[in-house]
Amino acid sequence: MAVIGRCPVTAAELAARLRQVRDVADTERAVAGLAGSFHVVTSAAGRVRVRGSASGARAVFHARFDGVTVAADRADRLAEAVGASPDERMLALHLLSSPPPHPLDDRSPWRGVHRVPPGDCLVIEADGRARTQRWWTPPEPALSAAEGARGVRRALVAAVESCTAGGGTVSADLSGGMDSAGLCFLAARIGAAKLVTLRWEGADPGDEDGHRAARAAAALPDARHVRPGRSGTPLWFSDPAGTADVLHPGAVYGMSPPAYGMSHPADNIGHLTHGPGHPAHGPGHPPHDMNRPADEPGAWVREAARFAKLSALMTLRGSRLHMSGGGGDELFTAPAPHLHDLLRSRPLAALAAVRRKHAGRRLPLLPVLGGLADRSDFPQWLTAWADSLVRPAAFPAGNVPSMAWGPDLRMPSWATADAVLAVRGLLREAAAAAPEPLHAQRGQHAALASVRAGGRGVRQFDQVTSARGLECAAPYLDDGVVEAALSVRVGERGAPGRHKPVLAAALRGIVPEPVLGRSAEGEFGADPYADLYAGLRHNRARLVALFEDSLLARAGLVDAAALRASLLGLHPVPGPLRPLDTTLGCELWLRSLPDRAALMP
Repeated sequence: MAVIGRCPVTAAELAARLRQVRDVADTERAVAGLAGSFHVVTSAAGRVRVRGSASGARAVFHARFDGVTVAADRADRLAEAVGASPDERMLALHLLSSPPPHPLDDRSPWRGVHRVPPGDCLVIEADGRARTQRWWTPPEPALSAAEGARGVRRALVAAVESCTAGGGTVSADLSGGMDSAGLCFLAARIGAAKLVTLRWEGADPGDEDGHRAARAAAALPDARHVRPGRSGTPLWFSDPAGTADVLHPGAVYGMSPPAYGMSHPADNIGHLTHGPGHPAHGPGHPPHDMNRPADEPGAWVREAARFAKLSALMTLRGSRLHMSGGGGDELFTAPAPHLHDLLRSRPLAALAAVRRKHAGRRLPLLPVLGGLADRSDFPQWLTAWADSLVRPAAFPAGNVPSMAWGPDLRMPSWATADAVLAVRGLLREAAAAAPEPLHAQRGQHAALASVRAGGRGVRQFDQVTSARGLECAAPYLDDGVVEAALSVRVGERGAPGRHKPVLAAALRGIVPEPVLGRSAEGEFGADPYADLYAGLRHNRARLVALFEDSLLARAGLVDAAALRASLLGLHPVPGPLRPLDTTLGCELWLRSLPDRAALMP
């Protein structure tokens, strides 16, 4: 058995646990209670079992090679081994939603390379055949907020301890939000490692997060605080053409690929797991180097310059691991679709909640009530989504919280008819298979979908920073924390006038009350689009130049003229620009591939 990743278990402890294993089916009993974020690989009686994490922050991919199934933690390594080419239909889907929605999130952007869904494991038989099966089932949301907070506290302490257990120096975001503050105060309280904090300053001068971050920093006198200021904070879309340096840092910085041994805290599985007696890579396909950290498209590229600077600032100060608050919003807020469930169990409470939201945020009441009345099952919703990909939304995106099984997304205005047809076909094929939602309740389904999306994003963040020598950790997405948080009743994850009540209760006595005492928090600050507009104003010419010779356009997925017109146009509302992140992610991913000219028409 191998536990690969961030986990403080010792070889002796693991050997003792291994005595419980007679077959690969015994794996979960042997690793029960281990904290951290890791892969587990077990080999017994000629069979191999491999799994990642419940959130997908640790992923497993598989493909057929020379008659056997090969598994790895990166899709691009398998694609290189088996000679796979990009899947244009999946690229088109990434233009709509990156990461892809359930149930299409088990596909990779490579033909013939499959992603094991989070919560599933891959079992490779002795003859090389393979199948997936469940190793984790989401808990039923049955606990009260008070009961759940106690479990969250225990799990979160263990998660942060797994980050600091190696000693030395660790770093963490200190944005001014409760999520990042909780990690910082926990790390300081545990005291096993020195702490460096980082606070970026956004483009919105009215953002109150800076004041909250300053109060938190003052309460952490033993930590070293880094605040580059507004002039030192890279804007979104900065140097988009130069993002190849994030995708191929060795070529720019002269960094040699890091060596990853079994004892390294940032170990991963790449080209490790395969059927008995078979090499993990074929002739002419050496093990993949570490100079391409992002193995699939992602919206992270808008902040590529910020990630690069974060890595430089923190490694310069000795940090070996950086903690992000990713997962906090996904786990500790009540997603809007929970009102759809509440209406069917406690209709008066649901209507009262809708009235409060309507009064506080001036939401248009009619579409919200229409969403609450909808009775579509999950396959019906997928079909309806496929039919509305280019239909104008009845209300601006983001103005009305979706009560459906997922967000009300549309294809970019610059997507070609072929791209739309490809995505429509994928959604209809998925609906025809009558897939089950992630949970029978829309609210818990939405939370699980958000956790999966968050895990995928954190995984890419870690790939980017690890290539620069800085491991990224998201303790909120560790399995123990996910399990504890999702056990809380969905409606009790939010409360009138209280911000993240379950997390606040879990952190009480650890984080000072002035930092916890927050009634509301915007996703991006007072103006959620300030960073978007500032980045576009500063980098518009670079973006236009980048797409002059677009590989997406050459592949027939993007209308270059329409994209150029949108970039150069005036947008008093941000809706038309929302898909820019995903489009940029797809374009730069294609450009990062070796021999890209041969891969796409």
